Amino acid sequence: MIVDPVVLLAFVPAALALNLTPGADMMFCLGQGLKAGPRAALAADAGIAAGGMVHVTLAGLGLGAAVAAAPWLFEAIRWVGVGYLLWLAWATLRAGPGVELPEVRPARAFREGLVVNLTNPKVILFVLAFVPQFVDPARPVLPQFLVFGLILSVGGLVVNGLVGVFAGGIGRRLVGSPEFGRWLGRASAAIFVGLAARLALMQRG
Repeated sequence: MIVDPVVLLAFVPAALALNLTPGADMMFCLGQGLKAGPRAALAADAGIAAGGMVHVTLAGLGLGAAVAAAPWLFEAIRWVGVGYLLWLAWATLRAGPGVELPEVRPARAFREGLVVNLTNPKVILFVLAFVPQFVDPARPVLPQFLVFGLILSVGGLVVNGLVGVFAGGIGRRLVGSPEFGRWLGRASAAIFVGLAARLALMQRG
């Protein structure tokens, strides 16, 4: 087998505990759900999961070591992510209140989730710190990374998707009021600004 079954049994609950811990991915899906409804939240969730698999693949190939060793690369990726999140916040506020939640195509929401995940260099550093604890060096390394990454991504897909759908359902039920529409836009923008601030202030180590 690619992964020892005993190791797999130890990894699954650890991964689930991480998936259930509120973080940037969960907050982004929450913001997308509030901003544009359940479909957009699920598409963004899928984009985040795809981004996670990219990070895991890069780490498994050893390319993640470049990010860990090169401060300028870490900083460049981080500030691109900050700028992108601030742009999303501005676009949300610019849309203004409405009697309906703004329609966001699933492809666009997927792309936004993917970009937000890929421009968070902390993800690949986390993968490099967490996953190797379960990797058996006597077995092919990349397939093990992919298996563990798939488990993390699927868990995140379910948990973050539920959060986004729940937030989107609230938005759909309460969206009739223009005042609520303004609050909804501000809340979504605040989440994106908060994520940008979190990314801007994060420490490399």
